[in-house]
Amino acid sequence: MANKELIEKIRKLKKEKNAVCLVHNYQTPDIYEIADYIGDSLDLSQAAARTDADIIVFCGVDFMAESAKILSPEKKVLHPNRQAMCPMAHMVTPIALREKKKQYPDAEVACYVNTTTDIKAESDICTTSANAVDIVNSVKKDHIIFVPDRNLGQYAQSQTSKKIILWDGYCYVHDKISLESAKRAKALYPNAELIAHPECRLEVLNRADAVCSTSQMLTYAKKSHAKEFIVATEEGMVKRLEREFPLKKFHAIGGICTQMKEITLHNVCESLEKEQFEIELDENLRKKAKIALDRMLEIRKKK
Repeated sequence: MANKELIEKIRKLKKEKNAVCLVHNYQTPDIYEIADYIGDSLDLSQAAARTDADIIVFCGVDFMAESAKILSPEKKVLHPNRQAMCPMAHMVTPIALREKKKQYPDAEVACYVNTTTDIKAESDICTTSANAVDIVNSVKKDHIIFVPDRNLGQYAQSQTSKKIILWDGYCYVHDKISLESAKRAKALYPNAELIAHPECRLEVLNRADAVCSTSQMLTYAKKSHAKEFIVATEEGMVKRLEREFPLKKFHAIGGICTQMKEITLHNVCESLEKEQFEIELDENLRKKAKIALDRMLEIRKKK
């Protein structure tokens, strides 16, 4: 079945089943075509909580669909392809985290939203790439175990007097973006502004004109007087930026998240048609994980 036919079939199924498709910024442009919402992982989970749809099809990696279920337990959340798993989210396990907590009994645990439900349940508060500094500063204790992204943790450490205990996890796409590649891009596009995701290494962030989550990149590109940008994140974000700002130029220096690209129109259509690959969470675990998310969302409201 051609893409156009699949898109039409998915749209028809959504109407019949009172379903919505939530699509992460890193998805491919054909997946954008069936989206009801496009955004970053937390924005989409909050959209899931607000919608009156009965079924949510989450086009992103596994932890994103889980976060939607944590916040919307009454809804049926479908993840179209179970192979779409975030490697970084699986670089921390509950057993290892509990051992770390024993080493630092006076520390609070801040977990990146890019974690599985069981890690959120072991944590005191969640963070996003956009609010990690605010979250770290909001914690009353001086020591914070930050999991799993060492690069985001290092960035937060550079912006706070708190003592951050880093976990040795990373996003393989962002971690490969080097200072040298940023310098080469600046030499090629001298009038371009460099916008970098905080999952990048600190030396790249220090060279950037702006450090932005994917949602913040959209806001920054809209407000900036610059006509050209170097984008240090997963290359799919360039497609999203080009879609929103066709009169501006965007140059990717990040690679591909192959797990994000696992989801296809065929996957979405089949998942919705058969209502398969539903996210199911242990209720006690879900409630514990929700505490960490709710703490973060409460701080976000105050901003």
